[in-house]
Amino acid sequence: MRLPSTRQLQYLLAVTELRHFGKAAERCCVTQSTLSTGIQELEHMLKAQLLERTKRKVLPTPLGLAMAEKARQIISISAEMMELSQSEHAPLTGSLKLGVIPTIGSFLLPKVLPVVRKNFPALELFLVEDQSANLLQRLDRGELDCAIFALPYELGKHEHKKFFQENFYVAFPSNHPLSQGGPISSVDLPVEQLLMLEDGHCFKDHALSVCHFSGLQQLPAFQGTSLYTLVEMVAGGQGITFLPAMALDSSLAQQPKISLRPLADEGPHREIGLVWRSTFYRKRDLNQLIALMEAILKFKSVSVSAYPPFPGNK
Repeated sequence: MRLPSTRQLQYLLAVTELRHFGKAAERCCVTQSTLSTGIQELEHMLKAQLLERTKRKVLPTPLGLAMAEKARQIISISAEMMELSQSEHAPLTGSLKLGVIPTIGSFLLPKVLPVVRKNFPALELFLVEDQSANLLQRLDRGELDCAIFALPYELGKHEHKKFFQENFYVAFPSNHPLSQGGPISSVDLPVEQLLMLEDGHCFKDHALSVCHFSGLQQLPAFQGTSLYTLVEMVAGGQGITFLPAMALDSSLAQQPKISLRPLADEGPHREIGLVWRSTFYRKRDLNQLIALMEAILKFKSVSVSAYPPFPGNK
């Protein structure tokens, strides 16, 4: 019995996702006629119609959608076979699809990536920044191998390992009455002046939980899409906000029109961990990546030359 080729399955999956033959052909790096012929051969082999074609659009049939999902699984397994073979020869080689949430990525990655690349030059990292709920969905679909999360967060059946913990700071306008001094308790904060991230960012949930503000009946007057937006609002005298400690050595915290005070409430205010599917086969690689990130974060310098060679890459 003749079986579909991996290439034919890639064609079907691309058309199903993009709903466009030209774009699908471009993704698969083939001509449109080659892609169309490949799918027609697949339909002939299966003796079933997988796509509805018109001059203006292409739509997958219900069977086509089901077949595309099977194709996704087969392609994923095929890729894992190749990567597994590569990873047997050396740790942290081949491709690794890593997700990260926005309130971590811009502060952690500049510290971590140069050292990872120095120690493991054969590792090809594909990075995706997204909110926690979306990253979990991408993990489930196999679009990501692992992701860096802020904890606590409901992870379901996913496995995780923590590698860092930190506390929060409060950012005030430099001329604010509370801008000067040491650690400040959440009970002394003017809640009505809080500027927070919009729903979906777990940093907002963590900050409100630490300060026991979870039961607030009224949402903050302004909800931003990024910490950079919030800090600019604070610098303009529009309110106060929270920053994670890992942001202190970034340009974000060097804004001259803000002042930072540590949040005095008991910590750690959040923990950082790597999350992956329980069935993921490269757990040895993930543990080495975790160990490396943990070692990097113990150093204050972010210069690549400041770090000794990591033992795990020998």
